[in-house]
Amino acid sequence: MDGARRTRCIYKRLDARPPMTETISPRSTSSTRVPLGASLMALGAGLCWSLGALFARLAESTDAWQYLFWRSIGVLVVMETMAIVRHQPLMLMRAYTSGMVMIGGCVGLFVASLAFVYALKNTGAANAAFLASLTPLVAVVLSRIFLGERLNVVTVAAIALALVGLLVMVTAELGAGNMVGNVSAMLSSVGFAAYTVCIRSAPNVDWSPVLPGYAFMMMVICGAVTVSNSNTLLPPPSDIGWAFAHGALVIVIGTLLYNVASRTVPAVAMTVFAQTETVFIPIWVFVWFSEIPTTTTLIGGALILTAVVGKAILDAR
Repeated sequence: MDGARRTRCIYKRLDARPPMTETISPRSTSSTRVPLGASLMALGAGLCWSLGALFARLAESTDAWQYLFWRSIGVLVVMETMAIVRHQPLMLMRAYTSGMVMIGGCVGLFVASLAFVYALKNTGAANAAFLASLTPLVAVVLSRIFLGERLNVVTVAAIALALVGLLVMVTAELGAGNMVGNVSAMLSSVGFAAYTVCIRSAPNVDWSPVLPGYAFMMMVICGAVTVSNSNTLLPPPSDIGWAFAHGALVIVIGTLLYNVASRTVPAVAMTVFAQTETVFIPIWVFVWFSEIPTTTTLIGGALILTAVVGKAILDAR
């Protein structure tokens, strides 16, 4: 199948309308060798997202729904300010008027975020982390179906090694979970994989509107849940500050890095690199709160780092 026919097939599968086909590069979706700089951006995205654990821990008097509500406001304010400064249309409008693939990206990121938070509230943290980290395997299936991406030996080996590392980290706690929470964590992996495939389907399209698009969905849902639980939407100012900064800095910077990297890094590799978030969360918690990670956490983290860094170097070569 030549490049033009492949591009048409992608959009027949992902979106009945072709609003973004003018900027698609047909060659990019089948690339298996990527620049080192793009790989480092993808790694940096996971590293940036991992800092959010500190912000959430510091907001001690806010529940998950209140926290997500104000975190989403931070995302929305920063992204719309960027649009105003650049004299562009409001990103929230672009998120819902740029075709079904853009909306699909918003929904995927929304599901990934909300499902992971729900999993943390209904199952053990180790269960949630392991099951949500099935994203690379889900991305393998979705990218083959929708993008026709080929898998090389390096990618398969990196996925296998990363999953072994995650298994080492959580083996002792896998039996402590709740089934509803476990299903929610797996749903989170599906959501993030779907988001990755959406942005990978058109590497040269500006996917920044996905951020305010998903943030608005999150504000509506979390605000409604908070009010229905008879809780206030105005928790302590310090907690609002941490949540707002989490959205405005950690989420925005990390996701923009991830989106830029997706222009040249295949979808499956992107999800492997993003697992650095899982590795660095216990590191930051140790540095800030003096919580010592277990031996299995350190061993598993070392395996995951080996997988993601090794893949970045080998792909660049």
